[in-house]
Amino acid sequence: MSYLEQQFLIAMPGMEDPNFHRGVTLLCQHDDEGALGITVNRVSEFLLEDVFEQLDIECDDPAICSMPVYSGGPVHPERGFVLHTTDRQWDNTVAVGNGIMVTTSRDVLEAIARGQGPAKFLVALGYAGWGSGQLEDEMRENAWLNVMASAEIVFDLPTDDRWERAVASLGIDIATLQPAGGHA
Repeated sequence: MSYLEQQFLIAMPGMEDPNFHRGVTLLCQHDDEGALGITVNRVSEFLLEDVFEQLDIECDDPAICSMPVYSGGPVHPERGFVLHTTDRQWDNTVAVGNGIMVTTSRDVLEAIARGQGPAKFLVALGYAGWGSGQLEDEMRENAWLNVMASAEIVFDLPTDDRWERAVASLGIDIATLQPAGGHA
């Protein structure tokens, strides 16, 4: 496991890329070839019923159908990811944090539609991707802070509170966080 896997990448206040401004991205994979993460605080214009309709999955529960779908990142926005609690596994499930798993197979969505899915979940379309050495360069340029990922932040907090709580989990007063970091 890489030192950045199972970490949140927290965008510094000076991040100008609108895909990541005040973003919290769960880093799911990091190795010599690059990195892949899913942003957990960007709601897309889609609802879960849109995903079900696209995949021809029936769901009769209005509460489930009206759940938001997140924009996991700008890369391959047609690819779906389900971040969920560790109470069950499906065909393509991988642990990506303390109490957090990601599944990319259709069976988890079918279970959710039937009301038999994981206790807590977040559906995202797309992901954030970095080529070999790119994320490390961005870290050296102080574009990101990192902290151990937290299931509470992903599943229990309102979307708008996730960035501030992730920053606070580092013991940093958000009021003192500058738009651009310095270099020693």
